[in-house]
Amino acid sequence: MDDTTGTLPPDIARLGRVHHVAVVVRSLDGALRLYRDTLGMPLEHVVEVPEDRVRIAFLTVGESRIELVEPTDDTTGVARFLESRGEGFHHVCFEVTDLALELDRLADLGIELIDRVPRAGADGPVAFLHPRSGNGVLIELVEAPGGPAWATVGSLLHGVTGRTGEGVA
Repeated sequence: MDDTTGTLPPDIARLGRVHHVAVVVRSLDGALRLYRDTLGMPLEHVVEVPEDRVRIAFLTVGESRIELVEPTDDTTGVARFLESRGEGFHHVCFEVTDLALELDRLADLGIELIDRVPRAGADGPVAFLHPRSGNGVLIELVEAPGGPAWATVGSLLHGVTGRTGEGVA
């Protein structure tokens, strides 16, 4: 198999793996019946993110994940997205090694950022890029475990790697 990493443009080569693809759902328990029970995807963990007013489940698929996102408050952006567009694709998340450095680089290139600095996410330090700069797609960046933002944001994180979905139907 050819290793084409050296031929990729630098802006693409700097991204890590696709960390997850997020799907907004009306009912996390109902969606788990499809993804976990019917399709057989292992459930990693379920977590509440009170600041974002969502409940999230991570399921494993290959080296990536599917993130199911259920709003817990009708006034949030996720809830408005669900009402206007229905259930389905919400965002794609890429892993990076140094989130703050990547945000600075992207801002210097004129990319519109939703988050100018890393913040606590369900599964690590995260930041979002505005869909206007993502060809209509909301893009999330998450810092790989052990990266520099973990030292400042780590104590605020909501996800616990390896925890399985207690209290999930």
